[in-house]
Amino acid sequence: MLKRGVPRVVDAEVRRRAVVDALFRVVRREGVEQASLRNVADEAGLAIGSVRHYFDSHDELLVFALRELEERVEVRMRAGVERISAAGTSGERGPLVEALLGELLPLDADRHDESVIWLAFVTAARTRPSLRPSALRLHQGVRMIVGKVLAGAVSYGALPADLDLDVERERLAALLDGLAVTAVLQPDLTTPEVMTAVLRRHLAELAR
Repeated sequence: MLKRGVPRVVDAEVRRRAVVDALFRVVRREGVEQASLRNVADEAGLAIGSVRHYFDSHDELLVFALRELEERVEVRMRAGVERISAAGTSGERGPLVEALLGELLPLDADRHDESVIWLAFVTAARTRPSLRPSALRLHQGVRMIVGKVLAGAVSYGALPADLDLDVERERLAALLDGLAVTAVLQPDLTTPEVMTAVLRRHLAELAR
């Protein structure tokens, strides 16, 4: 009985994520306010009743989608942290640290789309209480990862031992947030090359 039930669970999760992907496309093009159940159903090529089968309300869909975004970012960041931990020398770790932090920047088409969606959701969370817990976790998650990266760099001697980790964590996280926002709003000016150069310069200055 259990084995026969598993495919249904898996199928339900696949369909929920297909609906979420459709929501992300609507949000990317038109913003959160246009991501109604009907518009998302049309985008997914489904009847609205099919969407309601998985999500009872617009808010429930938005909360699930924001958590999905949170999980996707977390998976990538954890993999990056593991690669840094497995590196043998500071010379190997430096590029890996830059690559890990670059996961939070819109350096390619996929990450640009993700940043557009992230900005739309965290802006909507200001007036939608249901989105605030996930938006807060995203905010705190970035700072947790940045803090771990900086603390690790201090421990293996790549950064000064007297570095004020609390201040530098906030400074680097704010830099990443600011670059992501300006790249979404002014992509022709804040290009991947500009973002990479700014991040690289900041990391180099921390190491002095």
